[in-house]
Amino acid sequence: MLRRISIRTTAAAGLAAAALTATTVAATAAQGAPATPTPSPHTQQVEYFTGPGGHPRHATVPASKPLSRSEKAAIAAGDGDVTSIVQNGPIGSKLDVVFVGDGYTAAQQEDFHADVRAKWAKITAVEPYASYTGLFNVWAVDAVSNESGVSGDPTQDVVRDTALDSAFFCDGTERLLCVDTGKVESYASKAPAADLVVVLSNSTKYGGAGYNDVASQAGYDGIATASSDNDQSDQIAVHETGHSLGKLADEYDYGQPGTYSGPEPKEANLTTLSADQMTAQQQKWYRWIGQESPDGGPVGAYEGGGYYQYGLNRPTENSIMRSLGREFNLPGREAMIAGFYRHASALSSPVATDRVLRRGDRIRVTAPASVQVKWYVDGRERKAARGRTLVALHTLGVPADGRGHTVTARAADRTGAVRDPALRKLLSGALSWRVAP
Repeated sequence: MLRRISIRTTAAAGLAAAALTATTVAATAAQGAPATPTPSPHTQQVEYFTGPGGHPRHATVPASKPLSRSEKAAIAAGDGDVTSIVQNGPIGSKLDVVFVGDGYTAAQQEDFHADVRAKWAKITAVEPYASYTGLFNVWAVDAVSNESGVSGDPTQDVVRDTALDSAFFCDGTERLLCVDTGKVESYASKAPAADLVVVLSNSTKYGGAGYNDVASQAGYDGIATASSDNDQSDQIAVHETGHSLGKLADEYDYGQPGTYSGPEPKEANLTTLSADQMTAQQQKWYRWIGQESPDGGPVGAYEGGGYYQYGLNRPTENSIMRSLGREFNLPGREAMIAGFYRHASALSSPVATDRVLRRGDRIRVTAPASVQVKWYVDGRERKAARGRTLVALHTLGVPADGRGHTVTARAADRTGAVRDPALRKLLSGALSWRVAP
C-alpha cells in the first residue's frame, strides 16, 4: 500500500550547463601521473560511463549556479509531491533512497513512479542489495517538467525545458548526463530523509553520471543520474553507491603510464601492499586473500587502480568498481554492507519505544534474514523466544507482579560477508520497551 505525502514545488527550467574542457593536474606520482580532472570552486568533478561494459571516466564540468531566493521560493511553493515506493520501517531506522524525476510532464508522473519501481528492482537484484532489501525505504519526488524527455536526446542540438536541466553531451561527451545539482537538492530535501539520491531522466538513451563531491544540506553524499528506460543504466547507480555508501575507490586506471607514490589509500579496496605484505601485516583485505570472489577469480593484489596503472593494487581482476556489468568483489561487498548499516539499524519496529506497553500487548520487529533476534526481560534472555520477530509479552514471561518491567530485543547480523571485527560492530542493534505494572 503506497503512502502519499502531499508536498509540492515548482522548478524553473533552463538550459543545460555549457561544456568545459577537463583540465589535468599533477598528482602524487613518481612519473607520468594520469590525467585526472581537478575541480575549482566553479566546477564539479563527475564520473561518467562510455558504455554498458566500459570503464568509467572523469570530467570536470561547470558547477551549477546557486539558486536565487526567488527560485528557491518557487520550488518550495510548487510541485514536488513525495510518494512512498518502499516502506520497510520508521525514518531514521532505514537507509532512505530518494529518486527525483526529470523530463516528466505533469501527466507523466505515474510513469515516473513506475520507472522508480523498475529501477529499484534492478538495483536490488545486485548483491549485497539483494540480501538487504529490508534495510531500505524508497521515496519518489515528482519534479514536473514543461517538456517530456531530456536535452541531448537523441542529438546534441535537442534542447528541452525540464525541471532539473538534465542533458546528455555534457562536457561534449555524449553519454555524460548532467543535471542542475542545486535544483536536485531542493527537490530531494522534500523527502522525509535522503541518504542516497538518484535522478531518473526520462530517456531510453544510455548514459548517466556520478557527482561525488556534492555538499548537501540534506545529508546525502552524492548524486547519481541515470536514464529511466535504458535497461543497463541501473549499473551506473550501483557503481556510484559503491562510492557514496561503501566509500570505495575506483579500481580502474586511465590506460596511460603513471606510478603512484603517495601514502596508503584510505579506501578499503586500494593498497600499495602486495598480497604477502597484507597477510604478514594483517592489513586491508588480508582476510579475503585466496577466497573465490563473486566477480570471478580469487582475491589477491592486482596492479592498477585509483586511476594509476602502477603502484596501486585492487582486490580482484574486474569488479563493478572497475567495469560496469560486474559484481562487487568480496572486500567491496563487506564495505557496502557496513555502509548500509551506517544509515540503517539491524533492528526496527512499528511499536514505538516511548510507548508504555501492557502484558497483553505484542511486539513485532523487522530484521534482515542474516540477523538473529534475542529477547530479554529485565536483562535476562528468554531463550525460547530466540529468533522470533513477533512476541506476546505474557508468553515472553513478563511477570504479573504489579511492578514495571523492561523488554529488550537485541539483534546481531551473523553474515559471513563481513569479517572485519571493527565493521561487525555496526551490524547490531537493540530496542527496549517499558511494560506497565
